Amino acid sequence: MTKTSVRHERRGEARLPAALAVLFAIALYALLPETLLVLPRLVIPILGVLLLVALVVINPKRLTRQTRLSRIVSLALVGLIGLANAVSLVLLLRALLASEVQDGRSLLIAALQVWLTNVIVFGLAFWELDRGGPVARTQQPRDQLPPADFRFSQDENDDTVSEVARGSSKRSGWVPALHDYLYVSLTNSTAFSPTDTMPLTGRAKLLMGVECTSALIVSVLVIARGVGILQ
Repeated sequence: MTKTSVRHERRGEARLPAALAVLFAIALYALLPETLLVLPRLVIPILGVLLLVALVVINPKRLTRQTRLSRIVSLALVGLIGLANAVSLVLLLRALLASEVQDGRSLLIAALQVWLTNVIVFGLAFWELDRGGPVARTQQPRDQLPPADFRFSQDENDDTVSEVARGSSKRSGWVPALHDYLYVSLTNSTAFSPTDTMPLTGRAKLLMGVECTSALIVSVLVIARGVGILQ
């Protein structure tokens, strides 16, 4: 194992980017119109913040420790935001397909909020699931990691030109971080298909399929209907 990979394993991934992503997703949900919420406005945000606080207590600065409970809490947090956003998407569709829409402009803004939340929540889901999660990816030797859900370009470019190969997983100890999974989620939501990162497992393909389908609904059906309302 190289010195670079050993140093990376000791440090772990920073907590702050994931915490900010979760808070941003929660804020987007909390600012949705009342008609797109099933529960009182602050119920989901409060539950989300409480789960996040529990995770921050375990790993306040860097993700270096993981217990069974912390793993369950982290997955529950992503699931909570994802489920709440899915319900909002259904309510948004129902509102836009109604015969009379009073405020098309606010629904267009809500569509953007739902789409952005979708990108964040699926990016977090990819980040939590791939190769055992963010703690496992940096703290366990590669030969002890669970099978990869995604194949990044860094995982296969070790035999190319030297300046590219130096950044490969094999030579530098590179492991994907949150921003890599957010990029995968963003490209999947805009291209409606994988781009430079390929899903390898059934669950990865299922998640990417659900994401691009919901993104297609928001991008094409919802926005097209909203533009028609504004005309």
